[in-house]
Amino acid sequence: MWSTRQLAELAGTTVKTVRHYHRIGVLDLPERTPNGYKQYHVAHLVRLLRIKRLTDIGLPLAQIRAMGGDDGDPDETFRALDAKLAETIERLQRIRGELAVLHEHGAPLDSPAPFGSVADGLSEQDWAVLTVCSSALPDHAVDDLRRLMAEPTDPVTDEEFDRLPEDADDATITSLAGRLAESIQRSHDRFPWMKDPRSEVTRVRELAGAAIGSAVVERFNTAQLKALALAHAQMQAQN
Repeated sequence: MWSTRQLAELAGTTVKTVRHYHRIGVLDLPERTPNGYKQYHVAHLVRLLRIKRLTDIGLPLAQIRAMGGDDGDPDETFRALDAKLAETIERLQRIRGELAVLHEHGAPLDSPAPFGSVADGLSEQDWAVLTVCSSALPDHAVDDLRRLMAEPTDPVTDEEFDRLPEDADDATITSLAGRLAESIQRSHDRFPWMKDPRSEVTRVRELAGAAIGSAVVERFNTAQLKALALAHAQMQAQN
């Protein structure tokens, strides 16, 4: 007969784990001595060792509890475990692939996986926008956005927009807006959903749309936002 501490030591686990197993019903409570101490027997040790083995090979405690003191249908259990392990292996292989892409392109570890291959040159603010978009937009829209980012663009226009100062004059903003409108229109022609990204959000539409809008507003300065607004106004006038 053993105490809780001795039972845990024999099974290579902890007193906390034993008590947790009692609490969720996978390990029966032992009888107590007249002075209130628990007394564990061989049957408890065997059960605890079996639980430890089953959890080691991936069986969830809920299933172990449902099985009770026996192993249930061995074939069904094996099939369930094999399916779970296959799913885990696939998930880990996918994660390894994503990590390799992130490492290759110097992307932050917590960046959205779809954008790992286009990470070169992106700022922290860019990642903030992409993180929100990857959460709010459906897979096809995220893939379109990634494809668009991977393609060559007009370096002059891009650089001018990126370097546009907060206090840029109206003439500079208006000139840049015209070129931005042409570029944005080409993107809209290829990916019509970009005309109204909020129509594609996968979560609560108003909240997700507002989140994307807020991320964009925080990414750019006042002059850049004004150039974008003028570009969209020109596009609407032409359409």
